Amino acid sequence: MSRIRRLQLSAPVRGVVVSSLTLSGAVGVFAVSFGVLAVSAGASVAQTCALSMFTFTGASQLSAMSVIATGGTAGAALGGALLLAARNFVYGLGLAPIIKGSLRIRLLASHFVIDETTAMTTAQSDPHLRKIAFWTTALSLFLFWNLGTFAGALLGNGIDPQKYGLDVAFTAAFVAMLAPHLRTSKGRQAAALGALICLVLIPSAPIGVPILAAGLAVFIGLRR
Repeated sequence: MSRIRRLQLSAPVRGVVVSSLTLSGAVGVFAVSFGVLAVSAGASVAQTCALSMFTFTGASQLSAMSVIATGGTAGAALGGALLLAARNFVYGLGLAPIIKGSLRIRLLASHFVIDETTAMTTAQSDPHLRKIAFWTTALSLFLFWNLGTFAGALLGNGIDPQKYGLDVAFTAAFVAMLAPHLRTSKGRQAAALGALICLVLIPSAPIGVPILAAGLAVFIGLRR
């Protein structure tokens, strides 16, 4: 009986781990596109890999490389990347009560506070599963993202991301993250509030600000 109980308790854990690995694999495919884009924009393989390892926030990385690829300055690339990355600060405030431990552990965790880890963590109602979701997604995503970046950087200009459909992997990953949240009332409330904030700000706010402000809706899903 105790063995059956342990298996029953482990089923939710297996579900979280499988979901995290599936999401990480999908995002890893998209990282190939980033690697190709970065090298085509003039970055070396080492520079491209370093950007993924030490920055580790895909939207900001793509923004910076896109600006540089179209002839923009390093300052413009940095500004846009920082604006996009600022949303991770909002995520960090929401995840702080969940990710506990020593200062060293929390500093390590801060490197992995991104869209995917936030979405997977807040999709869980059990505190134990939230911790598992965060760390499983964080470590597997970091591994797949960097492997994908390395592969894309090596391929360089040899492939076209659009030809092979690599450009849609990022969108598919976000849809996969959104679906579990829309099954809950808090998830639907957060989605509706985020969309409303974005729509209100789009006509007047600078590019990137509406999406950043919409991230504040994440606190609906994190409140007890």
